[in-house]
Amino acid sequence: MKTKLLFLISFFFFALSFSQTKITGKVTFKNKGVGEINVTLKDTYDGATTDQEGNFSFETSEKGNHILTFVHPKYNEVQKPILIEDKEISVNTELKEQINEIDAVVVSAGSIEASDRKRATALLTPIDIYTTAGADGQISSALNYLPGVQKVGETEGLFVRGGTGTETKIFMDGSLINNYFSSSIPGIAGRDRFNTSLFKGNIFSSGGYSALYGQALSGALMLESVDLPDQSSYDFGVSPIFLNGGFQKLGENKSHSYGATLGYSNLGLMQDVFNFNTDFIDAPRGLNADANFRIKTKSGGFFKYYGMFDSNKMSVKTESLEPGYDFALVRLKGENTYHNLSFKQKFGRYLFNTSASYSYNQSDLDFSTETNQTESEKTRLLNDGDYINFKAIVDRKINKISALRGGFELNYANEKLNFGEVNKNYRDLISSGFVETDLGFNNNLSAKIGVRAENSSYLNKNNIAPRFALAYRLAKDWTTSFAYGLFFQNPESKYINSSANLGFQKSQHYIFQVQRSTEGRSLRFEAFYKKYDDLIKTQNIVPDSNQNQQVQTAFNNNGNGFAKGLEVFWRDKKTFENIDYWISYSFLDSKRDFLNYPVSLKPNFAAEHTLSVVAKRFIPEWKTGVNLSYTYAKGRPFYDIVTQNDVNVIRNEGRLKDYNALNVSFNYLPNLGKKDSKAFTIFVLSVSNILGTKNVYGYNFSQNGSRSSAVVPPVNKFVFVGMFISFGVDKTQDAINNNL
Repeated sequence: MKTKLLFLISFFFFALSFSQTKITGKVTFKNKGVGEINVTLKDTYDGATTDQEGNFSFETSEKGNHILTFVHPKYNEVQKPILIEDKEISVNTELKEQINEIDAVVVSAGSIEASDRKRATALLTPIDIYTTAGADGQISSALNYLPGVQKVGETEGLFVRGGTGTETKIFMDGSLINNYFSSSIPGIAGRDRFNTSLFKGNIFSSGGYSALYGQALSGALMLESVDLPDQSSYDFGVSPIFLNGGFQKLGENKSHSYGATLGYSNLGLMQDVFNFNTDFIDAPRGLNADANFRIKTKSGGFFKYYGMFDSNKMSVKTESLEPGYDFALVRLKGENTYHNLSFKQKFGRYLFNTSASYSYNQSDLDFSTETNQTESEKTRLLNDGDYINFKAIVDRKINKISALRGGFELNYANEKLNFGEVNKNYRDLISSGFVETDLGFNNNLSAKIGVRAENSSYLNKNNIAPRFALAYRLAKDWTTSFAYGLFFQNPESKYINSSANLGFQKSQHYIFQVQRSTEGRSLRFEAFYKKYDDLIKTQNIVPDSNQNQQVQTAFNNNGNGFAKGLEVFWRDKKTFENIDYWISYSFLDSKRDFLNYPVSLKPNFAAEHTLSVVAKRFIPEWKTGVNLSYTYAKGRPFYDIVTQNDVNVIRNEGRLKDYNALNVSFNYLPNLGKKDSKAFTIFVLSVSNILGTKNVYGYNFSQNGSRSSAVVPPVNKFVFVGMFISFGVDKTQDAINNNL
């Protein structure tokens, strides 16, 4: 019996060895062999990389008709159909160079571009975001693991290079998104309102960004929505936190599509399981829905529409810092709707882009106290806002690596605020015009020159902002860039509570970058200096009728500041098999005299040292991805600043403990590689701050400054379990391309 079993096993492996087919060949460019070309049998794990002479060889057990792909960021991708039978196959390929997008130097100082993999600065894709442990699938959270972005957990926003969260603006298909983050209560950060899978890529500029964008002193995040889907699909997601579903329907002629999603979330169950730091009277819950359509016209034009609605609620009880009260209570009701319509078409040598968006946002907060289980009368803070944005751009190619573009933008805001005795209606129309040119002198030298002009109807003032960038290739894999720009931004409307002669806030950026990019590896050094002028100064105004109300009000533009630092970024997909990792380090030296700061101080949102490490390992035989991330940030300063006799003074100050968080997540794809699978399923397990480190974001102080309480995350360690199913779309190739 044992002899027969051994014979059968031996025969099986013997037969299996003979089922392998060898595929060989040579890849050349201008009749010379080319190394490091990825040769892959599409929709499989089989493939090889060419040697220095351009030769490749691998074996496969696949049979029948297949596609052999040849990929390298410096050359056009080549796909060749082959028929795999029982005999050896030889395939030779001649490549073509991409001078217009690859060999020419790309101006990238201060910019991280994730939408175009061909460019040397391509760093994050949507799959990258979903598989970054601790990012929770949010674009803004994933960006926290890149250099220049500060980890600030108590409030939403992208805090870039010593700038506040409101100094970085977010755009969708060129149009400004107002209220990108959900409404929230003090001390708890709002989440991204937009699904990451809505976007096919993003360009994140941490400084020195294009003249096409304005009203941001620090940075800009440009999101580009997806085009027509490959085919119709249905998606479903379920976890203890949320339930959602959606569909995308592709027209028979593949010239149009439409779709919608609906989702509901509730943190109540997790509050019962975990020991939350925050006492939620009503756990955070929300309802969201969106719809879209995309139309490709016969003349080559492309319409995109996206509309969404979401509402969220939560209530929090905290121990009161004021004598005579047991607890302080805050209740939130938030509603938001956003609509974006864009159109793009070529007319001869010209490309026309236009986009329009409308959004409405309401944040309804109720403040009260509780003593002896009796709740006081509520004080309401109601904020309503209507926002309209319109933008038009005309782009003309001069040659393969040079272009000229120009256009205009209108941004209208109408906000109403009611808070006790404070009632205001803020209206502003910002009109902007811009022109910019890309100049490719040769494959080793290029420049970007632009200028932007703006007018604010509320401020009744104008500005002109020049922008300039230069890039030069030092060697085959080394490039260097320098960028300069002038940037303006209106004062935040929440600080405009009385008449004052205010103007634009201003910043100047100086950025120098050195970068080395090779296949699978990227190393980047960047030094920057940012100078602030005309920042607003505020005082805390306390109405006579209610001493519990304090309103920070701007009274002049006499503030100033600076931020300087050094950043290092290293990403490596090549050294270790099936492992992708990156390391980012930021040093920041910043001081500001703005808002209610009595003197020039280190901002309470700026950490001097920040280190992030992200590692991802995909195990094909287990169909599982393992993801780790770690963040360290030196403790930020904190201040207790009050207004006494019309003078701002510091009553308490200090430094927070250092921030540490280790996160881990697992992605299991049971149907990966199954060509006949009707559903593509992903199981996700994620643990944030797995060590349970007790991080502190800041401190709240009583009115007299004698008592304080720490601002901490709602929960120290959080576990997420979820399942996502797609019907009708085989995402195998995406998973392979993004995990190997």
